[in-house]
Amino acid sequence: DVQLQASGGGLVQAGGSLRLSCAVSGFPFDDYAIAWFRQAPGKEREGVSCIDVSDGITKYADSVKGRFTISSDNAKNTVYLQMNSLKPEDSAVYYCALALSSLVVLTTPYSASEYHYWGQGTLVTVSS
Repeated sequence: DVQLQASGGGLVQAGGSLRLSCAVSGFPFDDYAIAWFRQAPGKEREGVSCIDVSDGITKYADSVKGRFTISSDNAKNTVYLQMNSLKPEDSAVYYCALALSSLVVLTTPYSASEYHYWGQGTLVTVSS
């Protein structure tokens, strides 16, 4: 079975940093995309960032550009989201998701329907 295990959330003060991890297991191919989505209480889910793990192409939502960095360690089958200069509005449950086609990074990177496997979510709380 394909499994995504998200971790690294926590409570941090505004201006602080966290690094989220998404460990992928059971996926037999090297060519796929991973995206991070987030959902705050009462708000719609939004795409934050995504990466084509085979060639490293990345995308960022405007709200996090310059503050968040997505990367992958293919030897560990893990994707990271380094979050710096955190703001209270970044507070949400963060989910990682896997798309079978890495082309999604270039086409519809934040279309949830393109992602076939989802992690369980990790809570990020940024205090003011």
